Amino acid sequence: MRLVVAGSPAAAVPTLRRLAASDHEIVAVLTRPATPQGRKRVLTPTPVAQVAAELGVPVFEASRVDETVTAQIAALEPDLGVIVAYGALLRRPALDTPRLGWVNLHFSALPAYRGAAPVQRAVMAGDTETAATVFQLVEALDAGPVYASEPFTIDPDATSGDVLAAMAETGAEVVARVVDDLAAGTAVATEQTGDVTLAPKPTIDDAHVRFDEPALSVHARIRGVTPEPGAFAHLGETRVKLLRSAVRPGGTASSAPHLAPGALGLVDGQLLVGTADVPLVLTEVQPAGKKAMDAAAWARGLGPLDGKVLA
Repeated sequence: MRLVVAGSPAAAVPTLRRLAASDHEIVAVLTRPATPQGRKRVLTPTPVAQVAAELGVPVFEASRVDETVTAQIAALEPDLGVIVAYGALLRRPALDTPRLGWVNLHFSALPAYRGAAPVQRAVMAGDTETAATVFQLVEALDAGPVYASEPFTIDPDATSGDVLAAMAETGAEVVARVVDDLAAGTAVATEQTGDVTLAPKPTIDDAHVRFDEPALSVHARIRGVTPEPGAFAHLGETRVKLLRSAVRPGGTASSAPHLAPGALGLVDGQLLVGTADVPLVLTEVQPAGKKAMDAAAWARGLGPLDGKVLA
C-alpha cells in the first residue's frame, strides 16, 4: 500500500523505520515544524523529519493539518495514514483522505489513558501493566475501534522515558502487523469497552514531589515525570531535580530508619529521604546549575544532614 506516516518525537521513529523496511511504500511523512533547541537555540527538525530525510522520504512540516496540507496528502493518493505522536489533531476531510483512513498507535490499553501522556500517567499511577494499541482514528479523542493491542509490563524502577522507548519498539511491530492485515483485507476492528480515563500532559505542579505521600507513590511520581517535565524539590532556596529513585530493599516500617517526610539521611552509602511511611532511596539528582550526579555524593557535599529537608 501507499502510506503517509505522521509523527514527530523519537517515539514515532521505530514505526517509521519498520514501515520503511516493509513491502509498503511511504509516499510522505507529516511532522511538526522544526523548533529551536539547546542553549544556542538552533533550529532543529523533529526526530521523525531527520529520519525521513535519511530514508529519502518527502516531508511535510505542519503544526496543523489544514486544507493546504490535506490537498498535498490527497495528491499522493495514499491508501492509508499511520500516525504516532504527531502532536496535532486530524479533522475531516483529512481523516477521509487516505482510502482506508488513518490508524493510530497509542501507548495504553484503551480506553484507559486517552490523551497526550498515557505512559506518564500510567507510571505516575504506579501501574504495572499497559499496552501498545493500534486503532482506527476518529474525530473523538482516541475513541476509535481497536485493531490490535499488545500487553506491556512496566518495570517497577523504569521512568516514563524508559517505558516509552521500549514501547515504541513493541508498538512498531504491532503497527506493521495491522498494516499488513489491512492490505490483505483481513483486519478486524473492535469497539472499545470499559471505563474511559484521560491522560493530560503532566504540569510543573505534577512534577513537584511531595514527600508526605507513601514511598511507592513518591517513587511513581518521580519515575512518571522523568524526563519531562522533570521531578524536583527544593532544599532551602535551591531547586534540585530528582532523576532516579528506588524503593529500599526490605524497607518496612519496622526495619527502615525513621525520617520525617523530606528529611535526608545517609545510610549504608545510600541517600534516603523520608516519606509518609518508609524512606525512599534517591540515586541520581541534579542540583540547579550543575550536571546530573550520584545522589549520595551530592549529599556528602552538603555537610551534616541534620535539619536538611527536601520540600
